[in-house]
Amino acid sequence: MMQFKKLFIIVLLIATAPVNADWQQPELSHNLTPVKNITPASDFELSDMDDVKIKLSDYRGKVVLLNFWATWCPPCIREMPSMERLHQQVNAEDFKVIAINQMEDADQVFAFTGQLEIDPTFDILFDSTSKVSQDYAVRGLPTTYLIDKQGNIRYRAVGGRVFDHPKVIEIINGLIKE
Repeated sequence: MMQFKKLFIIVLLIATAPVNADWQQPELSHNLTPVKNITPASDFELSDMDDVKIKLSDYRGKVVLLNFWATWCPPCIREMPSMERLHQQVNAEDFKVIAINQMEDADQVFAFTGQLEIDPTFDILFDSTSKVSQDYAVRGLPTTYLIDKQGNIRYRAVGGRVFDHPKVIEIINGLIKE
């Protein structure tokens, strides 16, 4: 009987572990940090899920939210739905979301996005060598940059964010109006 109780407790702990782990994660912030020294965003060319080459400069004239992420990164996973909601809420003529995956392949990312409640409609690009993340001095994931219409980095965020928060949308709309 004692063995059964131990086994039951172990099964119960395993079954509730994801719930407990999720409960203990800190809330995502919505704060974006203004960049003190505004600098031009480095141009790059990366492939998307369909192996189409996309350059950052293709979006000159739009405000771009550039997010570096990976499927194994818990805050990256948690912020992904808010990036999609933001992408849907802000005018596509003036704004673009680009998510740059770090060192994973299209099959891994496709499997991951298939598990999300909402399929991402923004561009997902692949930085298989981490060259672009090195150019942007990414030290941890997720890292996000907000780039103005002239191609300058204006805001930065390290760590998970709620991107469809009204204050973030206000910042983006302000950059669109510039």
